[in-house]
Amino acid sequence: MSKLMAMTLSACVAWSAAFGVAHAQSAPVPLPIEPGRSVPGSVAEIKLSFAPLVKATASSVVNVYAARRVERRSPFAGDPFFEQFFGGGARRPRMESSLGSGVVVDPAGLIVTNNHVIENAEEIRVALADGREFDAKVLQRDARVDLAVLKVEADEPFDSVALADSDRTEIGDLVLAIGNPFGIGQTVTNGIVSALARTHIGSNDVGYFIQTDAAINPGNSGGALIDMRGQLVGVNTAIFSRSGGSNGIGFAIPSNLVRAFIDASRAGHPFERPFIGATFLPLTSDIANAMGLDRPTGALVQAVVSGAPADEAGLREGDVVLSINGFAVENPDSLGYRLATAGFGKPAVLKVRALDGQEEELTLPLMPAPEDPPRDQRQLGGSTPFTGATIVNLSPRMADELEMPQSKTGVAIASVEPGSPAMRLGLRPKDVIVALNDREVTSSADLERRASDGRRGWEVEVDRDGQRLVQTIR
Repeated sequence: MSKLMAMTLSACVAWSAAFGVAHAQSAPVPLPIEPGRSVPGSVAEIKLSFAPLVKATASSVVNVYAARRVERRSPFAGDPFFEQFFGGGARRPRMESSLGSGVVVDPAGLIVTNNHVIENAEEIRVALADGREFDAKVLQRDARVDLAVLKVEADEPFDSVALADSDRTEIGDLVLAIGNPFGIGQTVTNGIVSALARTHIGSNDVGYFIQTDAAINPGNSGGALIDMRGQLVGVNTAIFSRSGGSNGIGFAIPSNLVRAFIDASRAGHPFERPFIGATFLPLTSDIANAMGLDRPTGALVQAVVSGAPADEAGLREGDVVLSINGFAVENPDSLGYRLATAGFGKPAVLKVRALDGQEEELTLPLMPAPEDPPRDQRQLGGSTPFTGATIVNLSPRMADELEMPQSKTGVAIASVEPGSPAMRLGLRPKDVIVALNDREVTSSADLERRASDGRRGWEVEVDRDGQRLVQTIR
């Protein structure tokens, strides 16, 4: 070996030794892992299969077929010239079907799915993974939370899946999505929980979703999101996609909200959120800085209804709700979700920061929204501009049913018949009739009586989403 090669080799050995010492000194510290959980530690563990988990749960996921009648009208309807040649009446209705998924959550035949899967359906059939089919009836449905509970009957119990505690779900958890995408048959995909507490997703107003990158496609709606314990952690409900297919961003309704919805169905009453009598706004960075908060999280109290549970608990305008029952409140949607899953009969503990910077805990009773005054629903008829409108007295319960702020009062339009004088007047559902001919409208009975007094001139004042509109008819 030449003298130069020996010197070079000696330098490399010295450099390697020095690097090894430095590397050993800066070796990463193992991250703490929650007991009972682990990441793959070998090639053998990476090759582990989800097959046992699928075998234990897939038979609880079903296909849901919904059929609805669709009226078909002639394209020449309304045109007198073409109607005399081609006719303008309604054509023979056709049946339109849709396909989704569902999850058996009770061996007695209770199935949970999305409301949009069965909305307006006249016939619903459920197909099990083993090929059996059953007619299903709707026990409970709610468009606001986009959930529905179906019931099927059989002589033997059905395979079912248990509901997980979705509050234990963490970002990074492995999950399986099971459903019937595109109607090709039951399909299983896997991924992780990508995010929690996602808001403003889909058609419902829950504002609290589990996000996953497990492939979810059309037809997966109502299907199962399963955790590694073989429990239902969420009901798949929506995807974010520019193409209509999966882009790795799917959303599921958390199982704790699903559980509250199922419990209401079993009890035989509509799903309700507790009435607290307060409205909230998101906390902005400017407001957070002004209040001395280090981050803009929480629900800012916008208004409190006098005498409501929030008022009695001591909640005041300008307060910020930081947590409820120990769970952090990120925004008003988060607070709404926590209230929806808390149930009735036991109080909630709110951690609140006041305008002066003081923090305190308030005990808030959780109760259903009251119906005071009674709704006294009336359908207006006769030869008046209001003919075809159904009106009700607003109460916190009625306002909640109409998806209006619970603080709204007065007489509201519940529905309007197509083509009716009320529709031609421009009235819409959720309009509040404030005054008629310069006199305040006090009740549905008052409006019906005054609308039928035979007048020829009308001046109607309407509150529509906080704006006052005046319509004059001569």
